[in-house]
Amino acid sequence: MERSTIPYARPGQVVGLFGGSFDPPHQGHVHVTREAMKAFGLDRVWWLVSLGNPLKERGPAPLARRVATARDVMQHPRVEITDIEALTGTRATADTLAALRQLYPQVRFVWLMGADNLAQFHRWKDWRQIMDSVPVGVVARPGDRISARMSPAARLYAKYRIDGQARHLLGRAQAPAWCFVNVPMVDLSSTELRKRGGWSDGVLPE
Repeated sequence: MERSTIPYARPGQVVGLFGGSFDPPHQGHVHVTREAMKAFGLDRVWWLVSLGNPLKERGPAPLARRVATARDVMQHPRVEITDIEALTGTRATADTLAALRQLYPQVRFVWLMGADNLAQFHRWKDWRQIMDSVPVGVVARPGDRISARMSPAARLYAKYRIDGQARHLLGRAQAPAWCFVNVPMVDLSSTELRKRGGWSDGVLPE
């Protein structure tokens, strides 16, 4: 794998951060990225390919392979694939965000997640710190809408929710702020792709 590099962003830009294990990366990730970029008015999106998900028992495929595959799958001039957590030495999202805000004090970050993650967001380490530090953009996936809307995070931060009609303002909003958008979805998941086989052998399942 290429040596880890710090992504570039100009002061004042709005950068969406899409974190995950990407084990494996797939067209669902690509679709969410493109829809989030349009919905929330993002200048750029960085995929943060994590060392591993602390909420999952089994470790993912090697980082170098996931990053390389992600770069093959997601090709867009305003999207960058990065393993910056390997440089910052952080694992939890809250710690990674704190490190990024120090590295890029004049960049506006928006944390991006699927509605399935919002449903269990309260299980994340220092999740309230995340909500209080950066705006959060939530993109609905099939079957996740009701559980996400009724989640502890959604209820506790209900008054900070930006209406979908004003979603393009999210990147310039002062945290805490979050927005939930429904978009046409690609019903794919990394879990299903792993079950089909092939990824563990070095080939993405069709």
